[in-house]
Order: sequence, then C-alpha cells, then structure tokens
Amino acid sequence: MILLGTSGSTKCDWQLIKEGDIVSKFTSKGINPFFHDKETIAENILAIEELTPYLDEIDVVFFYGTGCATIELKNIVQRGLSSVFKRSNYYINHDIVAAAFATYEGVPNFTGLIGTGSSSCFFDGDVVRQEAQAIDYILGDEGSGAYFGKQLLSAYLRNKLPKEISSDFDDTFKLSRHEILENVYLTPYPNVYLASFISFIEERKSHPYFDLMVANGLALYLDLNICSFNNYKKYKTHFVGSIPYNFEDILRKVAAERSIEIGTIIKEPIDKLVEYHINKYYITKDEKGHARN
Repeated sequence: MILLGTSGSTKCDWQLIKEGDIVSKFTSKGINPFFHDKETIAENILAIEELTPYLDEIDVVFFYGTGCATIELKNIVQRGLSSVFKRSNYYINHDIVAAAFATYEGVPNFTGLIGTGSSSCFFDGDVVRQEAQAIDYILGDEGSGAYFGKQLLSAYLRNKLPKEISSDFDDTFKLSRHEILENVYLTPYPNVYLASFISFIEERKSHPYFDLMVANGLALYLDLNICSFNNYKKYKTHFVGSIPYNFEDILRKVAAERSIEIGTIIKEPIDKLVEYHINKYYITKDEKGHARN
C-alpha cells in the first residue's frame, strides 16, 4: 500500500493506493516546513480520521510539498511523517516535481505551478530542472494567490482601489487597518492569509481593474519563470494550480503575447500524479497475465 500527498501552504490532498487501485481520498491542512515543525505536521496527519485504520499498512509515503526544496526542509517533513508512519519508507520532494509528473505527456515540457505560491520547471522525463528558483511570498511568488492578495490589500490600505471595489471590500470583509496589518505581520502563515483574498478577485475578474491586475501579475510570472528558459518557445508549457485554472482566459492572452504555447491546465495535480505513479512504480501484468513489479 502506498500513500501520495501533494501539499501547498493552504491544504494537502492525499490518496491511498493498494495494488494499483485507489482505496481512499482525503484532504488535510497544508504542510509547509517553513512554517510547520514535525509535531505540527504529525498533528495535521493524525487529524485525518479516514487514514487512521491504515497507518501500519502503508509501505511507502510519496509526499510532494511546497517548501520541500532543501535537505534540511525535507528532513523536517520526514521527521513528522516518520512519527506517524512508523513502518513506512519515504520519498519527499518539492511540489513543482509533483506538477511536472502530473502534466508529463511523454515529451519534454515546461510546467508552471501557481497557487498560494508560484514556481516553474522544465521536465524531460528524467530530470526536473528549475531555471528560476522559487523564493516564496516575500521576495517572490509572482502571479500567485499570495501575490495578488498583497496587491489588493496594499491598494486598499493606500486608498487606491476604485470606489466601487473599495466599498465592496468593506462590505465583504469588514476589516480595520489594524486587523489587516496584524494578520500580515503578527500572525502565523501570512502567505495563506494573503492568498485567501483571491476569491474576492476571482468573483470580480471581469472588472477592468482586476483584469489588468491579474494580467500584469501573470505577465510578470511568465517573464521570470518561463521566459527565463532560453528555449521556452520550443516546448509546450503546462500549468497546475487554482490561479491558471480560474484565470485561464487571462493567462492564455498574456502567454500568446510571449509566444508561449500552453498545453494542459489542471487545478489539482493529485489525480494525474496517482496515474503517473501507478504507471511507473506499481504492479503491471505481462502478456501471460503474471503480475510483476
């Protein structure tokens, strides 16, 4: 039995697989070693009631998460996992690797991952290569939910929003300046807080103000994360995440302006990632019908 998890900062999707079949699907709070220690990671996993009966039956845990870019950060996640899955082996990698595996179609391609944060890679079927390193929400994450949330709050606090949007923001959230600043600077997981405002933008994306904001943010993302590859016009670029999924029309427009050929756009990588792992690692049958690894 194997367990696959794909996590952003906001949530983590899990699927449990036995003999090539999906046993169960569930969701937990997001796991990010930048913000979570091993105890918090363990608590988040143990809170999944559907997983409890299988804890001692899982042979391998494949975990792909935001923040899992260095050995030190991966070790934090592994210590959290090992305190829960005491009999398992572990494969831990960055969420951009999950996105690359989930969108791979048998030929080299670029993959953009844009959700709470943002990153990109080139995958040739063997090695996942990042030309532009992800540097998270303070210094980077252009085009992400956290990025657009920051743009919205900054404009609101400076009284730069159009009057109708500012009024709508007040009616929707009823937030004081102090509450906003406290949540951004003094509470845990400010990136998740910032990204929580993306639904407000999405619901009003036809407004010229937000249309321009999103177009500029996605253009900046593409310039830094895709156009930084010298051969970006040679291959398709696939996208994973809520931002490309929900703002597909704007993304396609700014991509076309840069001669970027868009391939697949999927909101969540977990289903395609499970297919990838079943095809690559799980039991198949030869022409005589005998099972083999």
